[in-house]
Amino acid sequence: MQVTETSSEGLRREFSVVVPKEDIQGRMNTRLTEVGASVNVPGFRPGKVPLAVLKQRYGDAVRGEILEQTIQDTIQKTVEEKDLRPAMEPKIDLVTFEDGVDLEYKLTVEVIPEIAPIDFGTIELEKLTADIPDEDVEQSLVRLSEQQKTFAAEEGRAAASGDQVVMNFVGKIDGEAFDGGSADGMELELGSGRFIPGFEDQLIGAKAGDKKEVNVTFPVDYQAENLKGKAAVFDVEVTEVRIPAAVEINDEFAASLGAENLDALKTMVRDQIGNEYTQVSRGRLKRDLLDQLAEKADFDVPPGLLDAEFEGIWKQLEEAKEKDQLDEDDKGKSDDELRERYREIAARRIRLGLLLSEIGRANNLTVSQDDLNRAMAQQAQRFPGQEAMVMQYYQSNPQAMQELQAPIFEEKIIDYILELAKVTERSVTTEELLADPEQDGGAEKKGKAKKAKKKKAAKGK
Repeated sequence: MQVTETSSEGLRREFSVVVPKEDIQGRMNTRLTEVGASVNVPGFRPGKVPLAVLKQRYGDAVRGEILEQTIQDTIQKTVEEKDLRPAMEPKIDLVTFEDGVDLEYKLTVEVIPEIAPIDFGTIELEKLTADIPDEDVEQSLVRLSEQQKTFAAEEGRAAASGDQVVMNFVGKIDGEAFDGGSADGMELELGSGRFIPGFEDQLIGAKAGDKKEVNVTFPVDYQAENLKGKAAVFDVEVTEVRIPAAVEINDEFAASLGAENLDALKTMVRDQIGNEYTQVSRGRLKRDLLDQLAEKADFDVPPGLLDAEFEGIWKQLEEAKEKDQLDEDDKGKSDDELRERYREIAARRIRLGLLLSEIGRANNLTVSQDDLNRAMAQQAQRFPGQEAMVMQYYQSNPQAMQELQAPIFEEKIIDYILELAKVTERSVTTEELLADPEQDGGAEKKGKAKKAKKKKAAKGK
């Protein structure tokens, strides 16, 4: 094999790779002999078919197989010999691969840039903590009681917001009933927002036995494609109006939720809120860390990676534009302005990804099988009764396993950096902890927060 570097520009390397025809022929003959040992050719005993006959019958198919295998083998050898670290799948341009001539192809490799190590001890971060007020626990208990409330029918009552109506209805578009638009005995709490906007409001004041015509328009982003933006009329018959029955928050209520008593339930609720606060605090700390790392990530981005990342982001942006779901900051901007903005976001995301990956590699951070098993178990718990199926899905699907592994690896890297960084804690109110960072901390912090938000949206996380 002869490898000649033909171009080296930025992070792109190009090589001319030539594999002698003798090597190709040797591979062909070896593979044809293997084929001949198992095929039945009329007039010949198995394993005794002449090579010329095998070549005539199977040569074209074997040549394609040999081409693929030879290219993969020689790419791997070239990468190792040239000490390359590809940033993405190398590109192949076939020059010649004909019977009786050398195999020649052009190999284009985009390499990972040199990434200077960072002194994590110079990174200063602030971790926000907040005590949990008793009123937050009480409010959570009230919300739990709302979820457990029951309804009792009241004869002659005019339905009010918060009441439950039982109804039969038939939905029509242009006078024709449509699939999924009819039901009998449907229970609906008015004011819950479960139905199409405007539907519940038109039932306020209805009594049992009333028949009403409800006029609504389906949202333009409605999940059913055939109903998006369509005007519809629902013929509704109210069969019952029910009022909510208050649920007293006491030991009996606590027992219904699996707690020993009300004090135990309060402890459970407080712990749950505490976990939520911890996650919020972690999220803000991580975002600030990534902002600082992004400022230190001063290296070129492989152009192929940048193009691929930007194309994915731009596709999401176009879909949002079609659904009129663009961020307010993006509305009114030209495509050129949006392209520039989101190309910067794509570059930032790639730099952070490469930097984090390099930190993990340089410090021998890995994801263990125990880590994966815990993550799979957590995913399985989200689907009660289907745990075994979920576990089997991950175990038999390498791509799904990779999607599970990537965030675990990232969190390990973040934990590693936080151990070395200067992290100070600051006690804040719950309002400050939960506040939108864009509204807190001044223009510079607001700008960083916006970048982080765009990065998160582009990443789909």
